[in-house]
Amino acid sequence: MFAIDGPSGSGKSTLAGQVVAELGSRGVRVALVSTDEFATWDEPVSWWPRLETGVLAPLRAGRPGGYRRVDWAGGAPRPGEEIEIDVPDVLVLEGVSSGRARIRPSLSLLTWLDGGSEADRLDRAAGRDGEESRADLRRWQLFERGWFTVDGTKAAADRVVGS
Repeated sequence: MFAIDGPSGSGKSTLAGQVVAELGSRGVRVALVSTDEFATWDEPVSWWPRLETGVLAPLRAGRPGGYRRVDWAGGAPRPGEEIEIDVPDVLVLEGVSSGRARIRPSLSLLTWLDGGSEADRLDRAAGRDGEESRADLRRWQLFERGWFTVDGTKAAADRVVGS
């Protein structure tokens, strides 16, 4: 299992897509799970038990996992489609808190992306999610700053990618 963590707007999804494509081109069965498909403005990290029971525990037991993704299409989170995850050779977890202390003993690799200044990352995230999300994204940045400090994610990373 491989985690790509870092603050919002740092490029985690882009890197994860590249990793999945590269592994797939080598014939590796790879699955990608993004924390964006679990998190909401009100539940930035407390959704973890759903990932653990729906995806991680079944995969560890050699069974497919699954979850109901959060759909952000309308600008506000709502329940989305059911996703099934077949047992992969490599599971890539991507997103804020994907490399949290709880999962680190199970990870083969934790990569941290800095992604530049908060202002630059906020501009990238608002460009991606829509300008109307800027205030929510700023609150998210303040939350994640505290989260990462307490969790020690960057210091625990095997690889740190700067801006």
